[in-house]
Amino acid sequence: MPFSQLSHVECPKCGSTFDAGEQQNLCSCGSPLLARYDLAKVTKPGDEPTLWRYHQVLPVKDPSNIVSLGEGMTPLIRLDHEDVLMKDEGLIPTGSFKARGAAVGVSKAKELGVKAIAMPTNGNAGAAWALYAARAGMRAVIAMPRDAPLITRDEVEISGAELILVDGVISDAGKVIADRLHEGLFDVATLKEPYRIEGKKTMGYEIVEQLGWKCPDVIVYPTGGGVGLIGIHKALLEMRELGWISGKLPRLVAVQSTGCAPIVKAFSRQAKAAEFWDNAWTAAFGINVPKPLGDFLILEALYDTGGTAVAVDDERILADQADVARREGVHLCPEGAATISAVRRLRADGWIRPGEQVVVLNTGMGIKYPTHKHS
Repeated sequence: MPFSQLSHVECPKCGSTFDAGEQQNLCSCGSPLLARYDLAKVTKPGDEPTLWRYHQVLPVKDPSNIVSLGEGMTPLIRLDHEDVLMKDEGLIPTGSFKARGAAVGVSKAKELGVKAIAMPTNGNAGAAWALYAARAGMRAVIAMPRDAPLITRDEVEISGAELILVDGVISDAGKVIADRLHEGLFDVATLKEPYRIEGKKTMGYEIVEQLGWKCPDVIVYPTGGGVGLIGIHKALLEMRELGWISGKLPRLVAVQSTGCAPIVKAFSRQAKAAEFWDNAWTAAFGINVPKPLGDFLILEALYDTGGTAVAVDDERILADQADVARREGVHLCPEGAATISAVRRLRADGWIRPGEQVVVLNTGMGIKYPTHKHS
């Protein structure tokens, strides 16, 4: 049985297909590209206690190219006071779910002969990609806003990557990286290569497998670039085609801050794309993305599953972060706390009904954000 059943890369917007054996960035139409597999040949995963148990639906063809730090298979932990299951991504190497995308993205880049990568980041993704690139022997150039969490800056610097601090937000960091790509750097910015999403989609596979190959009713996800949400939706569609799940898909919920809520605004208008959010800022720094490149894919995932998009304010997020720590003994990151704020709102509104099984994603360690003050 081949290690990966990767077939080709496809544009979800115009339908063009591309060779998965060559380095790919965006489609000529400007859309992100998605990896496609020969699903008819895929069998249930093995016992490997990492995300690589799903290697048949991951893009790395030769296992010798895998760059791993043991990422994946994070626990689903019941939060009794909230009546939710929490997928705790803070336990992954580098302290956030970004290691999933970095592990698969760096591994495939290595397989395709990439020697140097570059990306803008709000912090955690840059930290993960810099460390995995170091493990792969690759050069890395990382640009992040000066306001990004200091710990993520330290992770980039100690890895030996080149760190560029930028005044502004992630879109400003993106402009700095764009000006450096002529140096022979491969652009691994959010959704600008097809394989970060493949690492992130393993959260969807794991949730369903951990629930005995059954779907929860609702999955709540803090949404900035939205790769994880798009990835979870992609995993659900793949599992349905594989016959591993049937019936209704979980309703997906995109959670944003009122300080940066382009997806919520677009969803409220039933739009197909988001508008740039001016003067974006939130204490949940990982979701401070004014205009996600994959906005149309995020919105499509919400519409397809009967989901919704919710914005909660920073004061509520930080108060709920402290409340969960006191009640449950869990130090959520601010983005993870935003999912709790959203669940409380959606329950109060009746959108989440009594008895429904809800999974929230805590996307990183709370201790990576040491400067926030709580009420």
